[in-house]
Amino acid sequence: MANTIIKAQARDQFGKGASRRLRSNKLIPAVMYSRGDQPVHLALPSHVTTLALRVANALLEIDLDGKKTQLALAKQVQRNPVTDAVEHVDLINVKRGDKVQVEVPLTVIGEAVGDAVVILDQNTILLEVEATQIPAFIEVDIDGQEVGCILNAQDLVLPEGAVLRGEPEALILSIQPPQAADLGETEEEEEVEETDETEAEE
Repeated sequence: MANTIIKAQARDQFGKGASRRLRSNKLIPAVMYSRGDQPVHLALPSHVTTLALRVANALLEIDLDGKKTQLALAKQVQRNPVTDAVEHVDLINVKRGDKVQVEVPLTVIGEAVGDAVVILDQNTILLEVEATQIPAFIEVDIDGQEVGCILNAQDLVLPEGAVLRGEPEALILSIQPPQAADLGETEEEEEVEETDETEAEE
């Protein structure tokens, strides 16, 4: 995953009022946490940061006041419930080679046989990977699979170096027969039709 360079500013004013002022100036308040060090309070440019955070587990390269850049993983992103605008970001400072645990999105590829219904039970999978090698997603390949197929976490094909963290037998996906509603009329509809036909005969 390519990381995005973010030109950040240090901030020393806190609270709701200070955060509102930052947002009005097209900046996003953020905090970067480092192991063994005090948290660093930042202001990030809104546009480029929002674009970078469209990707799950975004890895950012923080350029703080023109000093040496630091890698940071976006761990928690707070969004406005109405506008979906990013309002605050918690970052974890990482170094190349560091291992991190992240929830990686799952995406289904391929097509099952016939009219089978694909039920995805989990949208993400917990992996331990190098901070600079976090995959954008993990593919769940169902091409040619038939009704009755079940895929567990241990069946997923993971990229080199990624380790599954969680239950290996956790259900990820199942392929089931078409639902009754997809086959045509429901029993209730059939009963109504039978009643109509009886009344018509009378």
